[in-house]
Amino acid sequence: MERVEVLRQLGQEGAPWDVLIIGGGATGLGAAVEAASRGLRTALVERFDFAKGTSSRSTKLVHGGVRYLQQAVSDFDPGQLKVVREALRERKLMLQNAPHLAHCRHFLVPCFSLFESLYFSAGLKIYDWLAGSMRLGRSHLLSRSEALAALPTLTREGVTGAVSYEDGQFDDTRYCVSLVKTFCDAGGEVANYLEVAGFERGLRPIGAWSISMTLSSICQPASSSYGPGSSRPPPSRLASAG
Repeated sequence: MERVEVLRQLGQEGAPWDVLIIGGGATGLGAAVEAASRGLRTALVERFDFAKGTSSRSTKLVHGGVRYLQQAVSDFDPGQLKVVREALRERKLMLQNAPHLAHCRHFLVPCFSLFESLYFSAGLKIYDWLAGSMRLGRSHLLSRSEALAALPTLTREGVTGAVSYEDGQFDDTRYCVSLVKTFCDAGGEVANYLEVAGFERGLRPIGAWSISMTLSSICQPASSSYGPGSSRPPPSRLASAG
């Protein structure tokens, strides 16, 4: 659909939007796809390009949260184990649903003491165990010579070995673009370079402005999905919109 037609659809009077999502990064687009696929009339606006902010500054990894596992052990926090399990399930779904954008990647963790070898090896074995049938491969401990052969540019001083394990990697920006297309295919309306400057209340419909264009249809819930990479937060009263 042409941009002029998209803007016309967003601004015209008519049936109210069920959901208005502000922010076209991974979180906003994911929420938009979920809402539209469930039959909700959904609109999404982004003030810059899709995935320009936080979503383009990720590690590019589809991982189960190795650092959360470390926090669970070091802080004795069982809640972090649930985070790891949930992330591992999401990794499996991403690899299944978008094999052209997400794939398995082999990683090596260099070790510089016997303690590090045992520590990382034990931790990644727990990672394997938590993954269960979702495991991409088995982690294993490499000797010093095996580690240096696998990582020839690694400094040789103090190296005692390495731990090998499998995790996921993906193209985050292309993934977001695919979410945009999926959202549109599900009937959603989306526009980038369209900034939300504020909301109207009372007898007047809640609106979103960009220059002279107004989203004039009433929208009950408004979800703000800006990330930490955003240059500024959304309007202060956004959280209670509706």
